[in-house]
Amino acid sequence: MLNRRNIVVGAGLTFFAAGLRAETLEKVPVVASFSILADFVSQVGGERVNVTALVGANGDAHVFSPSPTDARMVAAARVLVVNGLGLEGWMQRLLTAAGTTAPIITTTNGIAPQRFEEGGKVSDDPHAWQNIGYAKVYIANIRDGLAAADPAGAAEYAANAQAYLGKLDKLEAEVRAAIATIPVKNRQIITSHDAFGYFGTAYGMKFIAPQGVSTEAEASARDVARIIRQIKAEKIPAVFMENINDPRLIQRIAKETGARIGGKLFSDALSEPGGAAATYVDMMKNNIAAFTTALVG
Repeated sequence: MLNRRNIVVGAGLTFFAAGLRAETLEKVPVVASFSILADFVSQVGGERVNVTALVGANGDAHVFSPSPTDARMVAAARVLVVNGLGLEGWMQRLLTAAGTTAPIITTTNGIAPQRFEEGGKVSDDPHAWQNIGYAKVYIANIRDGLAAADPAGAAEYAANAQAYLGKLDKLEAEVRAAIATIPVKNRQIITSHDAFGYFGTAYGMKFIAPQGVSTEAEASARDVARIIRQIKAEKIPAVFMENINDPRLIQRIAKETGARIGGKLFSDALSEPGGAAATYVDMMKNNIAAFTTALVG
């Protein structure tokens, strides 16, 4: 019969072994193309992954220019996570420079993209994460991709994804409830670039932007003048700046129309840790709070 001392020692050894396994478990190095995807990966991967974003907080993935350091980071990764739909136009050059054969998780797989016309060319709108329903597709793709690369962690990835999907369900309900408080005539928003098309389609709001879907092209004087006329004619109450854009264009439009600046939106990137949009959930809550504060009544 085991005595009490043997039981205590055995329990101690078990605890030590579990701790040792946790310490020696090699985390899966994952590189995500930009900060929102890095947050999604961290939510699903938990303690099993070490994720790095190529385009970090407040960064603009549209105009990112990879460095040799980025190529080395990609070369060392076991998994790469990208958005697709044309967002990362620089990605193929980076993959070639890195010489990587790591699997790539394209998070928008399975999403029917919205289309836009710019400069006579029709393209996919890459900002699908702005629809929380599509963010759930991102999570499912990340879950399945991580499980394929690290089968030993499949159950953990599935559990983490399920818990996070529950948070997204709650977030989407909060967004719909908040928008219901905004008078229909006020559900028009001016932003720097057209990053909110999926949000508008999903939740019944109209977004107008002088710069188009990509930040690479500068807004034309004709487009700015058209938007100024529209704000005056339709009495659009507020314009919004974005964390990735130079605020001067929106400030000029506000000055010429009398529309107030409704605050800062986070569109293509999260804030720094501890900021207003350190996670995707924080980002969406920040944006909907800015909308309702400026547009209700």
